[in-house]
Amino acid sequence: MNDFLAARSQMAISLGFHIIYSCIGMVMPVFMAISHYKWIKTSEPVYKNITQAWSKGVAIFFATGAVSGTILSFELGLLWPKFMEHAGPIFGMPFSLEGVAFFIEAIALGFFLYGWNRFNKWFHWITGIMVGVSGIASGILVVSANSWMNSPAGFDYINGQYLNIDPIKAMFNGSWFSEALHMTIAAFSATGFAVAGIHALMIARKQNVLFHTKAFKIAIVFGAIAAILQPLSGDISAKNAAEKQPAKLAAMEAYFHTQPYSPLTIGGIPDTIHKKVNYGIEIPGLLSFLVYDNFKQPVKGLDTIPIKNQPPIAVTHIAFEIMIAIGSTMMLVGILYFIAIWKKRSWLSKKWFLNLFILSTPFGFIAVEAGWTVTEVGRQPWIIQGVMRTSEAVTPMPGIQYSFYLFTAVYLILSIAVVFLLSRQIKMVPELYDRKTEPELT
Repeated sequence: MNDFLAARSQMAISLGFHIIYSCIGMVMPVFMAISHYKWIKTSEPVYKNITQAWSKGVAIFFATGAVSGTILSFELGLLWPKFMEHAGPIFGMPFSLEGVAFFIEAIALGFFLYGWNRFNKWFHWITGIMVGVSGIASGILVVSANSWMNSPAGFDYINGQYLNIDPIKAMFNGSWFSEALHMTIAAFSATGFAVAGIHALMIARKQNVLFHTKAFKIAIVFGAIAAILQPLSGDISAKNAAEKQPAKLAAMEAYFHTQPYSPLTIGGIPDTIHKKVNYGIEIPGLLSFLVYDNFKQPVKGLDTIPIKNQPPIAVTHIAFEIMIAIGSTMMLVGILYFIAIWKKRSWLSKKWFLNLFILSTPFGFIAVEAGWTVTEVGRQPWIIQGVMRTSEAVTPMPGIQYSFYLFTAVYLILSIAVVFLLSRQIKMVPELYDRKTEPELT
């Protein structure tokens, strides 16, 4: 493994782990605040118990997210010094603001965890709201920085120099809204389905059914709504990619030849040698319609992009198809849930219905990982789209592969610790969090 590949692999591993912690850290405080509000309004002990159980999960993911996020911050400077030398002064503002949001979140979480029976109940609830708001703000700010790499703005690039820097314009670049919207909805969808799936498993096992049923309802409502809304945000993102990153969109669709009535390809394996997609299903004109709202206008294909500027096509296309397939499945499951609570309430206690959510537990995070693969791999060979190549930004220091091995081990250990702590929390529900509720839902 050469140093360039090792540096890219280390960033991929770091982002792959951190994005899961980040999504949960953004969304779980919202679930916690909803449950807390229900306890304040209804005085039902089950909601207090759910809130306290979830708050421990929030603390666990806050700690692991802080560790993985700190590592990522150092990696940007250590692995990509040329990038940070030029980009730091331009897109540093969202990172600085993210640091502020992080500290607010840490302070608010401390108040919330230790505020039981010490604060006014509404002030205590507001501290939980602040945890959620600052967590979502942190996620949006980091995505804003990433979107700048996809759609650089706020500077003039003249003779290799970065001049006339405008940090505000850089932060609110042409892609920040579409990416922030898509990522935030993805976080709610993934976390909602994951949390609901765990509680559905406990319901299926008939363990603390009332506790898990109430928790399941809170999580799946957010998860299902987000899954249904996700295609709309995806459409906005695809239209933005067509304008700002035509090579990425062409790779996503494995669209080799520019033509009127541009077809949308479903599935398939790209053959980059013969410039075609094997085993895919083409729907003529649909890609043109999705991008330009008419069936005839041609979408820019890979034949308009110099080969040296094309991203890895197979990886980008397959990751995109995985994201779409899983997202569509989650949307259908979400629609089934709303049909159940509207017309078919008998489904809610059926084993097959619970199994849908149990099986869907990891789907959202698989889709998130696939989506980030599309975002990052689809931008290659650029670290700053159209301005700086990734190969130009890497550190000249040797031995990066050893750093890659070390940090991969760190992330694996972190993940094992998280799984252990969460499984312990779930097993302790009867002893710690559900002593005052009915053992079963009647």
